[in-house]
Amino acid sequence: MADLNEVKENLSMTDLTLSFEVHQPHRLRIDGVKEDAEDLYDRYFDDEMNEHFFKDVAENCYFPATERLLRAARELEGTENELVVNFSISSSWIEQAEKYHPELIDMLNKFPEDSIDFIGQAHYHSLAGLFFDKEEFRWQINRHRDIIEEKFGVRPQVMTNTELIYHNEIGKVAAEEGYEGIFTEGAERILGWRSPNHAYTQPDFMDGEKTSILLRNRELTDDVGYRFSAEWWSEYPLTADKYAAWLDEEEGDMINLFMDYETFGEHHWEGTGILWFLEDLPHEVADREDLQFRKVREVAEKEPVGEFDAFEYNTVSWADQEMDASAWLGNPMQKMLFEKLQELEDKVKDLDDPEVKDVWRKFLTSDHLHHIATKTMDDGSVHNYFSYFDHPHQGFAVITEHIMDFQQQVEKKLRE
Repeated sequence: MADLNEVKENLSMTDLTLSFEVHQPHRLRIDGVKEDAEDLYDRYFDDEMNEHFFKDVAENCYFPATERLLRAARELEGTENELVVNFSISSSWIEQAEKYHPELIDMLNKFPEDSIDFIGQAHYHSLAGLFFDKEEFRWQINRHRDIIEEKFGVRPQVMTNTELIYHNEIGKVAAEEGYEGIFTEGAERILGWRSPNHAYTQPDFMDGEKTSILLRNRELTDDVGYRFSAEWWSEYPLTADKYAAWLDEEEGDMINLFMDYETFGEHHWEGTGILWFLEDLPHEVADREDLQFRKVREVAEKEPVGEFDAFEYNTVSWADQEMDASAWLGNPMQKMLFEKLQELEDKVKDLDDPEVKDVWRKFLTSDHLHHIATKTMDDGSVHNYFSYFDHPHQGFAVITEHIMDFQQQVEKKLRE
């Protein structure tokens, strides 16, 4: 009878993964190429701007949010429902943290071992996953995996491609590179009537190894990420106990909450109560018998309930209303620059210069093309919010100047 009760308890339990995207790009020099720079990186990238943005977000978000999560993890350590947080941290964020606030790395390493997990991604948060040839993408996801293991002592077993960009071939690469799971958006056009609160897998016609596909619950995540401080929202104000009750009412065997870490203190300022919400939520969830915090690697072990078939021309992401690749490849300016960066791959690798390859990979960071989207309405507002350019066409001019100069530098080195 005891075994039967245990089975019933496990059947009623819903696994909750709480995951955060932590990223800062290397920003380009708005005033153009610095021709007298001492190295190639300084020729194109503006570290003064990088430092300004990083330290500003650190003060508003990184420090206060991490302090609250760390405190909650320690308070719940040893209880029946310990807090578990999952971080997807870009290698460009790590580089800047080590330069401007290395104590942030130390804070992440102070979490109790069972209360934290790390998610793999593409090196420098790049768009290499959209390349026709996936060789560079394979290198990047393995490079990032090594960096995470080096900095945090944990080797990721679940990955997400940049901005949850996904199609079947990306899932196939993840499986072939040894990942047990990959995150993407629970887009309705793929799911149909099905719930995002289960594990899925690649369709049968995809040859070779398969991996678990974990889906972000968009509605519940956006209740915090986008609607938390919206006074027009019928559920405003959102409290931790109300939100935990919503989670408790969800059907399925998992709920995957995946949001930008800057939600807490940057996108929603401290005055909105967002940091108090973050501090209270772990305790509200812990008090509910049917919810259990989990590492992403644990839910990736669940048996898939069906297939998630996203072919290449139906690419999924978490961006904008379309939830596709149009945030980065939606206009001719973006497509031209993406094609140019892809064309440069062979020349960069023929040169085999570590500095040149590193700069080229920083150009592949998704933010650059995101900033020159020309969408309107709510999506346009999101792109403008994140951009440091006055206008997408200014961004296009700046990025084009840098990339064309970079091409000239590469070709010059090849002739030497």
